[in-house]
Amino acid sequence: MRTSARNHFEGQIVDVKSGPVDDEITLRTRDELNIVAIITRGSAEALGLTKGSKAFALVKASSVIVLVDYESGKVSARNYIAGKISAVTKGAVSSEVQITVPSGAAIVAIVTNASVERLALSIGKSASAIFKASSVIVGIE
Repeated sequence: MRTSARNHFEGQIVDVKSGPVDDEITLRTRDELNIVAIITRGSAEALGLTKGSKAFALVKASSVIVLVDYESGKVSARNYIAGKISAVTKGAVSSEVQITVPSGAAIVAIVTNASVERLALSIGKSASAIFKASSVIVGIE
């Protein structure tokens, strides 16, 4: 499958917490990342998502926030992935920032050029990618 989402994670469902309206789905990727998604219960049932199911998660780069210089790492977003910046591609207004974790998994964020400069984002700098569980789209093949 091909999509416009820059971040595509394949893996296996390791946890499903069902609620009356929404379900919380935890996907463990091939690179050992845990991606948490909140989707409607109807969608989870329609996809047949259960513990052990193979699935994938999509996250638009524009939904990813880059965080640097924050020691405790406490934020309300369920997905917090720490690594190092492995690429910065500047555009006219925004830049694409890639953060790679020790296992080799990478996540891409789109941030303004002003933020790249203000945060001094450069290759090798420690950074974290943060995104809300409600920003994750879950699918199956």
